[in-house]
Amino acid sequence: MSSPRHAAWRILRSGRTTPLREVDRVATAFELDDRDRSLLRHLVGSEVRQRATLRAIVRHFAKGKPSPDVAAHLRLGVLQLCFLDRIPPHAAVSETVRACADTVSLARARYVNGVLRSVQRALRKGTIGEPRRDLIGRELHFTEDVFRDPKAHPLLWIEDAYSMPATLMKRWRKRYGEEDALALARQALEPPPLSLVCLGTEREAIASELDFPTRMGAHPALLLAEQDSIRSLLASPAFQAGRVVIQGETALRAAELLAPVADERLLDLCAAPGGKTAILARTGAKVLALDKNPTRLAPLAETLQRLGIVGVNGVASDGTSALRADACFDGVLVDAPCSNTGVLAARPGARWRFGPASLRDLGLVQERLLEEAARRAPRLVYSVCSIEPEEGPRRVRAFLDRHSDWSLEEELAALPSVQGPVDGGYAALLRRG
Repeated sequence: MSSPRHAAWRILRSGRTTPLREVDRVATAFELDDRDRSLLRHLVGSEVRQRATLRAIVRHFAKGKPSPDVAAHLRLGVLQLCFLDRIPPHAAVSETVRACADTVSLARARYVNGVLRSVQRALRKGTIGEPRRDLIGRELHFTEDVFRDPKAHPLLWIEDAYSMPATLMKRWRKRYGEEDALALARQALEPPPLSLVCLGTEREAIASELDFPTRMGAHPALLLAEQDSIRSLLASPAFQAGRVVIQGETALRAAELLAPVADERLLDLCAAPGGKTAILARTGAKVLALDKNPTRLAPLAETLQRLGIVGVNGVASDGTSALRADACFDGVLVDAPCSNTGVLAARPGARWRFGPASLRDLGLVQERLLEEAARRAPRLVYSVCSIEPEEGPRRVRAFLDRHSDWSLEEELAALPSVQGPVDGGYAALLRRG
């Protein structure tokens, strides 16, 4: 019992809020080879991304309410039938049924087989312009109404068809209008393009060196490539030599907003995984990189070593708690924890953690980090990979209302797009005096 489907079920049945973080651990426990490990990651990531749509399909075709263990198998089976082209339908059904028999029972496996066969019989190629039947982003439709009625329940239909929580869509529709809100939801249904930052070498030279197609990004250091180029990128001399890193345009511009110079003493709060830290340190600035989670500092150090960057010290610290009370810096980057709504294409699970309670809790952390940063330097950049006003411009304006000696010098905001920037977010440069 060591197939990637068994492993995916083991992860998804647990109900954890961050299932993708379990992939490597479970893959090692199941002794999966590189190919099966890749399939496991794809299964888990795709299930998380399409979760509401998969639940809607299961809800329509299943008789009764399946147990959580059986429902996890059904979602994985429907996922393979509806969204994974490389898996033949017969294999999607038979392998899911086998996995259910191995992990639950033969009787439940027969039930799973019946449900998946019903889904398979109802699928047809092409789209027909029927919102309750068409699969968004796929050239497939059902022969019967599967999703909820968009006229009677527009937000619930969006949740079914676009796999985006109604709580988020309600906010986006009010803020951006129907068309742009749906475009944001549609963009988050697929993994984003690779956003590549070229370091120390002209991007035209890097583009000619890479063995996969790229296109120019809006930032002069950026290249964009298709997601399936990731293996070629990681194996390329340019990446291994530290001349290319994966980083979004909005994140890059946020780090540049601090305008670091050589020999400055900079503080980088919430520094892992290290992309912004690298941008700061490449200028010759001396960077102290803090992160609450000590296990995240190891990959940060590996990234900096690959890039040949020195002058960075990493310290595990919740905010500035590990620093001396009188420790001061020339500048601080506050890359605050947030809801990640600007990067849902890359972090699909974040949509299922979004809600008023999480926004409130994150807001308290953001406010605390801003206050701590303001005590340590005369200038700071506050950034989030969120497009929610409470976490971006409103957070900064609330800070400025409390601190009349600080002013907003520059800010940037971006919505995610497949054309770039692939990462949405917000950043503001604040200065004291």
